[in-house]
Amino acid sequence: MTASKPPRILSIAGSDSGGGAGIQADIRTITHLGGHAMTAVTAVTAQNSKGVTAVEIMTSDMVLAQITAVVEDIGVDAIKIGMLGGPDIIATVSVFLQQMLKPVPTVLDPVMVATSGASLADDATIAAFADIIPHASLVTPNRHEMERLGGEEGVARYEVPFLVKGGHDDGELLTDRLIDRNGLIASWKGTRIDTRHDHGTGCTLSAAIATHLGHGRSLEEAIGMARDHVRKSLQRAPGFGAGHGPMGVPE
Repeated sequence: MTASKPPRILSIAGSDSGGGAGIQADIRTITHLGGHAMTAVTAVTAQNSKGVTAVEIMTSDMVLAQITAVVEDIGVDAIKIGMLGGPDIIATVSVFLQQMLKPVPTVLDPVMVATSGASLADDATIAAFADIIPHASLVTPNRHEMERLGGEEGVARYEVPFLVKGGHDDGELLTDRLIDRNGLIASWKGTRIDTRHDHGTGCTLSAAIATHLGHGRSLEEAIGMARDHVRKSLQRAPGFGAGHGPMGVPE
C-alpha cells in the first residue's frame, strides 16, 4: 500500500435504512477517516430512530459472494464485522477468515441488540460467536454483549483481546477497557456525553478502529483515535428523529 492509496476496509454487516448504524455508519466512518469502504451486506433492516420494524437476512452464499468479489479484485487491508444475522453466515465468514492467504486486522463487533432495544441475534447466533472470535484481532462488546458471551471469565477461552465498552455503565465517568486472558492491557476514561442521539456508536467505533488499523496504526493507538472520533460524532449529532437519532460527522 502506497501513501497515495487509501486503505481498503471491508465492512461485513447489516444495512440500516435510517442511516444511523450498520453498513451506512461504516461507510461514512471509513470514508471520513481516509479509507476506501467496501461492503458485504448480511441483512436488510427497516428501522429508524425509534426501532426496527423488519429484518431480512441474506443467504450465506450471497454474503460470501460479496466478500469474494471485492477481496479477489480490489484487495483488503482491514475488516470490520458487525451484524451477521445467523449461525450460517457466522460459519461462512469464519471459514473465509481461516482461509485468507494473508490475514488482515479484523475487528468483530458482536452485535446482539440495537440501540432501540430490538434483538438482532438469537441464542443460536450468540452461541456461534465462539467459532468466529478466535479469528478476530479484536472483539468490541458492550457490557450486555459481554455478559451474553460468558462475561470476563469467557475471555480466558480466547487469545484475542476484547475492548469492553463502558457506554452502558452507570454514572458520568465511563471507562473502556482493553483486556485479554491475562487481564487488563489498557483503559480509556471519558465523561458521558448527554444526548439521546447515539444510534450507531458501536458500529462507528469498530469501523473507525478497523480503518486506523488499515492505516498501519497500533491497536492501542487505533482505539484511542477511534474513541475520539465517536465522541466528536456524538457532539455533532444533527438531532434527527424522535428516538435514538444518528450521530454526526466530525469536522
